[in-house]
Amino acid sequence: MDAEFWLNCWKNNHLGFQLEEPHPLLVAALPTLPKVERVFVPLCGKSPDLHLLAQHYSVVGSELSAIACNDFFAEAGCEPAQESFAEHVLFSHQQIAIWQGDFFTLPAAAVKDVELIYDRAALIALPSELRERYVQNLRQYLPQATLLLISLEYPQEEKVGPPFSVSEAEIFRLFAGAKISKLADVDLTGAGFARRRFLTSKLVESSWLISWESQT
Repeated sequence: MDAEFWLNCWKNNHLGFQLEEPHPLLVAALPTLPKVERVFVPLCGKSPDLHLLAQHYSVVGSELSAIACNDFFAEAGCEPAQESFAEHVLFSHQQIAIWQGDFFTLPAAAVKDVELIYDRAALIALPSELRERYVQNLRQYLPQATLLLISLEYPQEEKVGPPFSVSEAEIFRLFAGAKISKLADVDLTGAGFARRRFLTSKLVESSWLISWESQT
């Protein structure tokens, strides 16, 4: 998916991936997450998960769409400060800062000293050729970190993504060398994904706790 695809989703209000409440798998996993200062949320959109995380951490988000950033703070009833940094605009208010721009050009300073990542719908939003690059960037930005990942798996031949199916085998391949633990599986077959109907023979959402350390 190129940037224009996602920008058009926001422009045309095609937000079938959007939830109205914090994700249940995030709520369940919160007690297991490390007690650190900051959490990074890539491809965060205007997710209500940000508000839940802000009760426990300083939140740093990365989001392509300016519409998503503006809507997030407007719907929260607050006026964010805005600063321009080369290809990005930083929206910030109290515990939440969102870097608006391309994730793949995010300045390293944006996530300096972050040790926790939350990915609810970033990995599964990317086609296979970008998923490896995405993980490489995460591990380059944060050479020592813990990731709470929420994945989705279904027969990919039955539906055109996004969201894309990411198998357990692919997760272990992408995060080779990391410590990987599955926290939960939720069978969504017949129930849909977020606001979307999913007419697939199988649909499973899973949460994972993945941690890695610097090799240097």
